[in-house]
Amino acid sequence: MAFNHLPAAMHDALGALSVMPVTHSVPMAKNHRPSRPPESRGNRPSPRVVLDRLTASESRAARITHTEHLPPRPGRHAVWPHSIRPEVIRAVQDAGIEHPWAHQAEAAEHALDGESVVIATGTASGKSLAYLAPVLSTLLDGSEAANGRGTTALYLAPTKALAADQRRSVRALAAPLGNRIRPAVYDGDTPVEEREWVRQYANYVLTNPDMLHRGILPSHPRWSSFLRSLRYVVIDECHTYRGVFGSHVAQVLRRLRRVCAKYGADPVFLLASATSAEPAVAAGRLTGLPVTEVADDASPRGELVFALWEPPLTELHGEQGAPVRRTATAETADLLTDLTVQGVRTVAFVRSRRGAELISVIAQERLAEVDRSLARRVAAYRGGYLPEERRALEQALHSGELLGLAATTALELGIDVSGLDAVVIAGYPGTRASLWQQAGRAGRSGEGALAVLVARDDPLDTYLVHHPEALFRQPVESTVLDPDNPYVLAPHLCAAASELPLTEADLNLFGPAAPGLMPQLEAAGLLRRRSSGWYWTRRERAADLTDIRGGGGSPVQIVEAGTGRLLGTVDEAASHAAVHDGAVHLHQGRTYLVKHLDLQDPDGPVALVEQANPPYSTVARDTTSISVLETDTEIPWGAGRLCYGSVEVTNQVVSFLRRRLITGEVLGETKLDLPPRTLRTRAVWWTVTEDQLDAARINPEILGGALHAAEHASIGMLPLFATCDRWDIGGVSVPLHPDTLLPTVFVYDGHPGGAGFAERAFHTARAWLAATREAIAACECEAGCPSCIQSPKCGNGNDPLHKRGAVRLLTELLREAPEPAVPEREAPEPARPPEAPPAT
Repeated sequence: MAFNHLPAAMHDALGALSVMPVTHSVPMAKNHRPSRPPESRGNRPSPRVVLDRLTASESRAARITHTEHLPPRPGRHAVWPHSIRPEVIRAVQDAGIEHPWAHQAEAAEHALDGESVVIATGTASGKSLAYLAPVLSTLLDGSEAANGRGTTALYLAPTKALAADQRRSVRALAAPLGNRIRPAVYDGDTPVEEREWVRQYANYVLTNPDMLHRGILPSHPRWSSFLRSLRYVVIDECHTYRGVFGSHVAQVLRRLRRVCAKYGADPVFLLASATSAEPAVAAGRLTGLPVTEVADDASPRGELVFALWEPPLTELHGEQGAPVRRTATAETADLLTDLTVQGVRTVAFVRSRRGAELISVIAQERLAEVDRSLARRVAAYRGGYLPEERRALEQALHSGELLGLAATTALELGIDVSGLDAVVIAGYPGTRASLWQQAGRAGRSGEGALAVLVARDDPLDTYLVHHPEALFRQPVESTVLDPDNPYVLAPHLCAAASELPLTEADLNLFGPAAPGLMPQLEAAGLLRRRSSGWYWTRRERAADLTDIRGGGGSPVQIVEAGTGRLLGTVDEAASHAAVHDGAVHLHQGRTYLVKHLDLQDPDGPVALVEQANPPYSTVARDTTSISVLETDTEIPWGAGRLCYGSVEVTNQVVSFLRRRLITGEVLGETKLDLPPRTLRTRAVWWTVTEDQLDAARINPEILGGALHAAEHASIGMLPLFATCDRWDIGGVSVPLHPDTLLPTVFVYDGHPGGAGFAERAFHTARAWLAATREAIAACECEAGCPSCIQSPKCGNGNDPLHKRGAVRLLTELLREAPEPAVPEREAPEPARPPEAPPAT
């Protein structure tokens, strides 16, 4: 029997799996009714005062495991480079900025000198102005050209919301410069009638990598005048381009450079990043160019109070009778309610779409008990909304009409909402870079801010709230991406050939793996070689071969059956688990039941839903098997082995559970008939021998549970050692695997071809598995719970699991672990206040 742990690349029903809506089932939640503070709403309390109010009761105070105080820091000014146009300097001064910070002036100098540069400084440090000043100055120079459209610049953001926000900022800053600066957004929401104007007249185009990949590059002849004059490419929030998504974006940027070269342009790249390890190295890997690093943050910072918050245990019991903590969803809803009542402008970041919707609904209900007008000042924001819904919410947040927002990471990146006082983070977001990114959304006007990390009932979250040094005394992670991944590279070679015939000289641009792929693409009938190069042979658009977000396939439209109204979309990879027949779907606070998922509809896959109010949620169940294709590297761990290589994973969603909303009680299981999916990817795996099992006192009756528990906990802990999220990776544990002929635990990347996470796990295996063992052993539960060995996405219902067996097994495995081949994560330094939070 194999026990499996499914990654998000196969399904993205993360909300349905990661929250258990028992928000009204805990007595302390029922009885908690916030009241208005006596102070005037006009007085903004300090973050310490806000936190004291939140923890006024003894039961609330006990949930704080650690509070970190980051003191305010003064700023260091400089002067703009002499080549910045005086009109731009006056416009900046009119906006209230008399002098730039030292890092802004330094980055602008590099840009004007024609050097690609990455600005990796803290949140609200003015990275936008650091690249806008040289860009606007150069656009003004170009606008005075005797002929042609003048100089142009391209801005890339990972989200539509960020691009729209940046356009507002550019328009406000450039208003005194007249119509010489013409910014315009070009993305999937841009009306068709506006697109031609953007192509012909805009000189600062704001878009995203998806539109560059699917829209601009395949139609480059229509963009020839823009590309011919392209001087700068701005890549905002570049640290988000990691894993498979980052690898795709890296190849899209190489295609952009190649097309620009055809028109005689050689643009300078200006990148803005969260603080990360070796930002210049990561930026160089992303762009394929040498990049200069500016990382000395000279901006001032207000006080930040950062609290780690662990929800209490409840009287409820989950799978296999395990104790259950109150959900991070319920705790976050309570905190958002209290902060809204206090008049504290707050964003609650939630990992799943479903979670964002739930928190919004719960907070609205509780606020209505205090003041019905307050209920209208809280909303949800997530991907999948229609464009007009997103824009209305963004505007309401900007204007202050909304006091509280429950948002997914669709609102995480760079949106400059001045005046936010607090951020609540429902569950560790997967990396320290993202944690500081989200925390930095508050206090952006230089005021003090409060950030609260609410731990989920999860091994990593539990570990972190009890080991604050892992958050506050460790540097942020390196950005992991692999542009040479053949599953990523191959479709981009095809796309490049369809844009312009590929030559031998072009292959160097795409990396060392490109020449070896060309014969395979020829054999597959995708490319044809002629004397002048390789040509795309198909009628279909080559850009449609791949979804750069890594999901693959066309998005599934969610349509209301009775009216035909489009509610939103869900990734095709997520559809089997998120919108299968009978699934409960939330949208804008309303509940729907999926009547039918049609993946074969000629107009595209569709899920037909109808509004309902079922007293349950749904959770998909699946089965997974894994086979070893090739072992690249293996090292002995005593008698056992630690291996890294290529595997094939086969997964199938086979049923779903209905859980009662109030208690989480399983009401029943319904079988599903969905096709299996296969995934070829990269994995790390370890084996143990009979002698090792005997030494660890693991008998056959508990072997499966011990392996399964170790697998779950190790997946939960890997994000501490690799730049990943537990939903990016999957796992399988087998008491006797047919390829290894031994008890084996696999952890694999949940993306075709791999994403670098399993490789990082292989190189840090000793530290990674040691932390896993510690997390299991330190948990106070008796037989295993979600805080240590249970997984919210286990396809086997967290059965079997054996906590003590997992501890003994990992102890024996680690006893003979060799010294690492490459440096592992160093032990944390003794606690000391950091000079600055590693954020963007």
